[in-house]
Amino acid sequence: MISELNARSREVFRHIVDAYVETGEPVGSRTISRRLISPLSPASIRNVMADLEETGLLYAPHTSAGRLPTEAGLRQYVDGLLESGNLSEDEQADITSRCAGASRNAEAVLSDAIETLSGLSRAASLVMAPKTERPFKHVEFVALGPGRALVVVVSDNGMVENRVIDIPLDLPPSALAEAGNYLTARLGGRSFDDARARVSAEIDNHQTQLDQLTERAVQAGLAIWSRDTSRADEGILIVRGQAKLLEDVTRLTDLERVRQLFEALETKRNLLRILENIQSGAGVQVFIGAENPLFGLSGCSMVIAPYRAGGERHAGGVVGAIGVIGPARMNYARIVPMVDYTAQVVSRMLGPPELETST
Repeated sequence: MISELNARSREVFRHIVDAYVETGEPVGSRTISRRLISPLSPASIRNVMADLEETGLLYAPHTSAGRLPTEAGLRQYVDGLLESGNLSEDEQADITSRCAGASRNAEAVLSDAIETLSGLSRAASLVMAPKTERPFKHVEFVALGPGRALVVVVSDNGMVENRVIDIPLDLPPSALAEAGNYLTARLGGRSFDDARARVSAEIDNHQTQLDQLTERAVQAGLAIWSRDTSRADEGILIVRGQAKLLEDVTRLTDLERVRQLFEALETKRNLLRILENIQSGAGVQVFIGAENPLFGLSGCSMVIAPYRAGGERHAGGVVGAIGVIGPARMNYARIVPMVDYTAQVVSRMLGPPELETST
């Protein structure tokens, strides 16, 4: 539809959306005349606005001369006129540093990422992933100091999970290597439940051919993963900054819509449907208002991007999605590259680069 507009209509429409994003208020012809580089009378602008209203890109919220973009208009703006900006070096460094904490636990990385994303975007942020049990590919133990070790587990899709465990104080490095080799041989290609049953049976029947200290390391690694895999299988959904969605609410009806959005997020409705949309697409996607059932009632929009396992050099499949939820008039030009960059950082953080320096 945007391609069918002439240059003047496209320019007027772009400025209307830009002004709406800045103020949230209906935009009048005089406002646009002050923003245009090429002079155009308010009367001519009103004629263009009337034409844009007829095409369904604008609407009049009341009897005033001001206009607002429709959801279809915002979609056309995002698809055809949006000029995304670039993140500052400070913003990139902030996102990277907060995701690169001491813990490489996947949920900790994701939680830190969306906390940062919510703060920088001044909107609510979320991350989602299906709760699926992937077969294991590799297990490694890395000594951290007396009585502490890091267990590094890589699944078959390249997803890396790290956990810190307690180990016997007198456990030598060779025993850690043996424990990792033992678990890799038995967990490789198996689900966790299958592998745990096999390893537990071997330990109970004294068939491991491992010494007692190494067996204790193996059991510690299994124990911490048992706690993780006992979580509900409904998928991961972490939301931060919900209160920011209330900042623009001025009417009780708007408040009720946002409350319904909160309820939908808490009950994880439509979670898998959103993930299916992300997995079938490429890069950042923008859902505006009723385009997605989760946001239709609230009038909110979502900018979301997939994160992948294995980092950039070992790219695996889509693991989940991370993004921002905000009002339909969110600053798409700023938030789209922000979400995109955060997804890239998370993909790198959940990938296996650390294994390259392990022994």
